[in-house]
Amino acid sequence: MGYSRDSFYRFKELYEQGGELVLQEISRKKPCLKNRVEEHVEKAVVELSFERPAYGQLRASNELKKKGIFVSPGGVRSIWLRHDLETFRKRLKALETRVAQEGLILTEEQLQAFEKAKTEKEAHGEIESLHPGYLGAQDTYYVGTLKGVGRIYQQTFIDTYTKMAFVKLYDRKNALVAADMLNDRVIPSYEENGVRLLRILTDRGTEYRGNRERHEYQLYLAIEDIDHSRTKARSPQTNGICERFHRTMQDEFYAIAFRKKIYHSLDEIQEDADKWIEEYNTERTHSGKYCFGKTPWQTFLDSKYLADEKMLDRLQPIVNPDVREVSIVR
Repeated sequence: MGYSRDSFYRFKELYEQGGELVLQEISRKKPCLKNRVEEHVEKAVVELSFERPAYGQLRASNELKKKGIFVSPGGVRSIWLRHDLETFRKRLKALETRVAQEGLILTEEQLQAFEKAKTEKEAHGEIESLHPGYLGAQDTYYVGTLKGVGRIYQQTFIDTYTKMAFVKLYDRKNALVAADMLNDRVIPSYEENGVRLLRILTDRGTEYRGNRERHEYQLYLAIEDIDHSRTKARSPQTNGICERFHRTMQDEFYAIAFRKKIYHSLDEIQEDADKWIEEYNTERTHSGKYCFGKTPWQTFLDSKYLADEKMLDRLQPIVNPDVREVSIVR
């Protein structure tokens, strides 16, 4: 049960002497109140946590020293732990609660803290997308090395609004295959459904980054008039939508397929991968932000009108001869 023989008999003896009441507080270390900071110091630390929620324990300690209140960084953290304020996120949440309850006006430092939290939130894969084709995420996934086939790399593209996924397997990783993925799978699918791809988010890998005049991927984006955004340096979680999809595909497809079947070529793996992707897009329900339990393909069909409303070049002006104004109709 996780206790030594000595502890068992010690607990048994205590139980026989005093019953359950004796054992109630035995697992909880009693705080030493004489070592706790004074009440006015603790109050000052808590107030500073609301005034400067972005400050860490060291900076908070230094700021309090300027006011004549001496408390160590470790002491600041102990106070935060007692008040459930030990993380930046918790301090912001407590500040939001106080503002809602007391109707306080945020200071400049507090507004900056909320903006910082918003930036960090966006950098952890929470992407805002307005309609299908608004933003696509592309990434390279190293599947592994298969005997008789060689190295296998997967080019992945996901529509961040509908969660529609496209994959294509290659035996190398460079700018040419990254552009080929878009040209062969992604762009034709969008064009077939009358939706334009406006922007792509990638990491800073060499297959996605380079001089436009000599880099195949950059040149292809320029030809297709697609904007390109890159993730924050040393922050792979910024493109977390692809990372999460890779984990899903590894668990639900590759781990099963490689155990059940022996592949002799890349085309055989691609054929089975296409079947799985078809099921993923059209049959597997998704819990994405805009999917609401529908499949990615159904989400795409239901929200395609949002993309049409943003395409101003598709609006046709009609001039009424009786009125001087020009009306716009779809």
